[in-house]
Amino acid sequence: MIYIKKLEEKEYEFLMDMRYEAIYILENKPPKEELMNIPDIKKYSDEWGRKGDRALIASNESSQPVGAAWYRLFSDHDKGFGYAGPNIPEIGIAVLEQERNKGIGKLLLDKLLLQAIEDGFTSVSLSVDPNNISALTVYKKIGFEYHSVFGTSWTMILNLSKLNRNDG
Repeated sequence: MIYIKKLEEKEYEFLMDMRYEAIYILENKPPKEELMNIPDIKKYSDEWGRKGDRALIASNESSQPVGAAWYRLFSDHDKGFGYAGPNIPEIGIAVLEQERNKGIGKLLLDKLLLQAIEDGFTSVSLSVDPNNISALTVYKKIGFEYHSVFGTSWTMILNLSKLNRNDG
């Protein structure tokens, strides 16, 4: 059984671990401390808890965290990789490697999208490497659509009014 709940302060480091896991680099991925301090990456965690920040944690039956999903707002002057507008939160998601392919990521994503609706957002965006076929497949199935290219990644957007609320 998997339980989903809002991030508690004591789980912040786990969230940062999941943020690191979410960065899709197949070869020669820099260590967490190095990668997470690159300015374009660090902005995703700086001053976490500001308006528009939200994170959910998935835990197993032993209350051990196994995954996380989150979103954050950016501005026209400080864009994230998946930026689509100042009122469109950019989402991220990651699951521990040994817990993948069990439906945890989909469950987290469904709950995060419902949370975004509850928080009053009409759309969400994300950044995905077009070579990450498994992620692209999931995102397209949910209804995310290609929006633009940023560097080597695609920005995709989901209009939350098109979300089948019975799926979440």
